[in-house]
Amino acid sequence: QIAFMTLTLFPIRLFFAAFMMLLAWPFAFIASMGSDEQELEKPLSWWRKIVDILLKAIMRMMWLAGGFHWINVKGRRALPAEAAILTVAPHSSYFDAIPVTMTFASIVMKAESKDIPVWGTLIKYIRPVFVSRSDQDSRRKTVEEIKRRAQSDGKWPQIMIFPEGTCTNRSCLITFKPGAFIPGVPVQPVVLRYPNKPDTITWTWQGPGAFEILWLTLCQFHNSVEIEFLPVYIPSEEERKNPVLYANNVRRVMAEALGVPVTDYTFEDCQLALAEGQLRLPSDTCLLEFAKLVRSLGLKPETLEDDLDKYAASAMKMKKEKVDLKEFSAYLEFPVSQTLESMFALFDENENGVIDIREFVIALSVVCKPSKTLETIQLAFQLYQSEGGTVTEEDLAHILKTAMGVSQIDVTHLFRAVDEEEKGKITYDDFYTFAVLHPHFAEEYLYADQMGAESGLKTSSLSAPNGICTDFSPDSAGDRRRPLQKKLN
Repeated sequence: QIAFMTLTLFPIRLFFAAFMMLLAWPFAFIASMGSDEQELEKPLSWWRKIVDILLKAIMRMMWLAGGFHWINVKGRRALPAEAAILTVAPHSSYFDAIPVTMTFASIVMKAESKDIPVWGTLIKYIRPVFVSRSDQDSRRKTVEEIKRRAQSDGKWPQIMIFPEGTCTNRSCLITFKPGAFIPGVPVQPVVLRYPNKPDTITWTWQGPGAFEILWLTLCQFHNSVEIEFLPVYIPSEEERKNPVLYANNVRRVMAEALGVPVTDYTFEDCQLALAEGQLRLPSDTCLLEFAKLVRSLGLKPETLEDDLDKYAASAMKMKKEKVDLKEFSAYLEFPVSQTLESMFALFDENENGVIDIREFVIALSVVCKPSKTLETIQLAFQLYQSEGGTVTEEDLAHILKTAMGVSQIDVTHLFRAVDEEEKGKITYDDFYTFAVLHPHFAEEYLYADQMGAESGLKTSSLSAPNGICTDFSPDSAGDRRRPLQKKLN
């Protein structure tokens, strides 16, 4: 079928879809000219309403060309005055733009998108909230803009937000980002379904690329999509004060409608689990739990590397001193809380109430830079090395156990391979030279020795196509009956 469609219907569909997009461009361009913020808050003029209808018709023809012959819509879309924000999930494909073109709701987009030829003009027409990567304060400004529009009593168009923040494979709903829920206004949950066999729709960061997805989808005779508008969710007073609680409760309602489970791991956790550094995290790592606790403490991703530098400098001054919970609290400049106690417990080696602060710094480095193994190891050497700039085999074991988030690891084979002169100590330069010559040193010298060992250092089988990551949820992760897996216990 793919071969036949590639030679026949695919080029026709591709040409027609591209033609529809080009046809929409002049209408969007003219309608966007000269519009300022005050004008956007006014009701649409008669000619803009006509442009709106024309653009929706053109976009519908574009999706028709892609094989979406009919779009099954359930429920009633709320008016802007009833729900200023539409939360859509699961987000699994660029075909999720279908409800955007049907409603012309505003969306949150990267600022760079407006510079894309043709597509950028269509994006600007729907008056999106732009996020700038170059502006360090962009996240705060984005939240403030969403809040301002959401609280305008329906003057602005509805904002459509995909709260997962990334594409997943629709097998579950990952943690919702709180941005859509910070304004504390009612939201309307919208769920998407693609009951296609085979699934050529799903486009995640692990799996087929964008063009392959487009090609395979256009080679299907028919593509099904179902959009369901759920009842408006009105937050309680507690939810208004707690956006995370609000987001979790809305996610639960959407998951029940979809008939899928939820998982409390985020896109960042999956990046950590699947990072392509030289040290792949094993399936029983406690660093995923650590990453959750880091977020719960309020350490922001955009400032994490700056925080890491500060904590590392402080740890170097402390040298080998161990700290108790109160001192750990002062070190992080966070009050003692259940979250802080849980984080402390991860590093409490013998449950004697003290931890080595250097291990916290190494774990934080992995979370900050999951793919930059050697940068983490270099930092760890600086924390552990003697005055001569060397570390012992025992030090290396501490470093790698922490960097991988496991309780036991045998580094003898690796240490001897690095220590060619049998001095009983190595420098970072020795390790770096060895790592350059043996880029897969972990598989050759660590994982191979540990396969089948009690420490569980076999690598996880991330074989699910288009999956965001292995299921780390408590129901299926083997030994998750323990709420916290201690690294060194």
